[in-house]
Amino acid sequence: MLSRISSCAVEGIDGSIIDVEVDIRYGLPAFTTVGLPDAAVKESRERVQSAIRNSGYAFPDDRITVNLAPADVKKDGTAFDLPMAVAILVATGAAPQDAVKPYLFFGELSLDGRLKAVKGSLPMAMAARKAGYKGIVVPFENRRETSVVKGIDVYPARTLSQVVGFVLGHTDIECERTDIDALFRDGGRHDTDFSEIMGQEHVKRALEISAAGSHNLLMSGPPGSGKTMLARSFSSILPPLSFEEAIETTKIFSVAGLLGKDQALVTRRPFRSPHHTVSDAGLIGGGHHPRPGEVSLAHNGVLFLDELPEFKKHVLEVLRQPLEDRKVTISRAASTLTFPSAFSLVAAMNPCPCGYMTDKTHACTCSPAQIDRYRSRLSGPLLDRIDIHIDVPAVPFREITRGRAAETSAAVRERVMAARSIQQRRFKNLGVHANAQMSSRMIQRFCAMDSECLNLLEQAINRLGLSARAYNRVIKIARTIADLGGEDAIRAVHVSEAIQYRNMDRMKGLK
Repeated sequence: MLSRISSCAVEGIDGSIIDVEVDIRYGLPAFTTVGLPDAAVKESRERVQSAIRNSGYAFPDDRITVNLAPADVKKDGTAFDLPMAVAILVATGAAPQDAVKPYLFFGELSLDGRLKAVKGSLPMAMAARKAGYKGIVVPFENRRETSVVKGIDVYPARTLSQVVGFVLGHTDIECERTDIDALFRDGGRHDTDFSEIMGQEHVKRALEISAAGSHNLLMSGPPGSGKTMLARSFSSILPPLSFEEAIETTKIFSVAGLLGKDQALVTRRPFRSPHHTVSDAGLIGGGHHPRPGEVSLAHNGVLFLDELPEFKKHVLEVLRQPLEDRKVTISRAASTLTFPSAFSLVAAMNPCPCGYMTDKTHACTCSPAQIDRYRSRLSGPLLDRIDIHIDVPAVPFREITRGRAAETSAAVRERVMAARSIQQRRFKNLGVHANAQMSSRMIQRFCAMDSECLNLLEQAINRLGLSARAYNRVIKIARTIADLGGEDAIRAVHVSEAIQYRNMDRMKGLK
């Protein structure tokens, strides 16, 4: 007796169709799973056996072989419980083979036959739609997440017996529907607004430039100057997520198992703020079965690293690849996986170990040697990859008490979106979406400068010792400043402002 059921595995953040084949032969009772299963898949035999019996069906006392094909793809997780159980019931004649052919099944089984949610259901649903299945049968708790995929019917079930009744036509399961527009309306609110931040107008300007051109940013200032609040408000001035970006971001959260209960879609740009004790695998991703790290969870959003020099140096150095390539490649003996990591880096640090070197109201207690050691924790190549360096001074008392409302995030976001629209038209069909992503060839094409601009850049290079990478980043920032002003040409005033945002380079040049 042979049966075949369609299911799905997750590789990276993409789904891969898996055929669950069951063969039942007379012989001593045995349950063998082949096809590169991990421990969780092998343990499914106990869950499947108990679920079938406790759901009122007969479990065959024969030799059962389950093959997960293609056999060269690593299978992990508990999503194969349901397709295994249904395939066994089909092989025993409890359900016809033709009735299950149009559908794809996945879900974890409890011992009493209840279905439990699994990770990565969104990529599985997208793979099923691409493969042309009529519908998917999913655990009830995964219904919202999978129903955002249009073009395929989603049937949420609570128990194994309900699934069998649906296959036999005895039980109706209503298709799940989700109002995508309503999700985006509900997800457009932010916890922090620019209008709540008193003072720091020059830092807000730097954040606006960063948002408009997708530039990375480093803030340096004494404790209490508002660095964390500024970073947390940064998401509020970024353009809203598009549906395509929301789907890609949700896939990552789905694979990581971080979607909230009944959450259908990530509709706000993610804001990730790992502690400085995070490991390199926690930041970049990895593990025996590679999973996305913080840089991928921040995809299409913001990665905030507070107290940047406190992070382990080797952890910071592994940031260099995702900052440059906007993706992370994790290689293992059995496979190589790539996770997207197109995030905006916002980092914060104190100017010295005690934090008060630039504070006019507190005396700094650090020696020059201590300050040099503290700053040397950030390597030159890493700082080169951070476009904007900005000082964040302590806020004067008169700024805190002035009572005049500051500009709202909505007003700033309008300018950011206008600048992004210019860039989208500029880079149409070129594979990039923002000025920070320009290649050297694109810089030559889109960032022509007159002699006055070139003279300013030459002086900056000679005095500050800018690297070739930092030189290109100054030009990209100048291009973004011009876009915010609605100007086609880069002028000297744009270059001059861009140079001011290389604070760490200026400090080196003053030594």
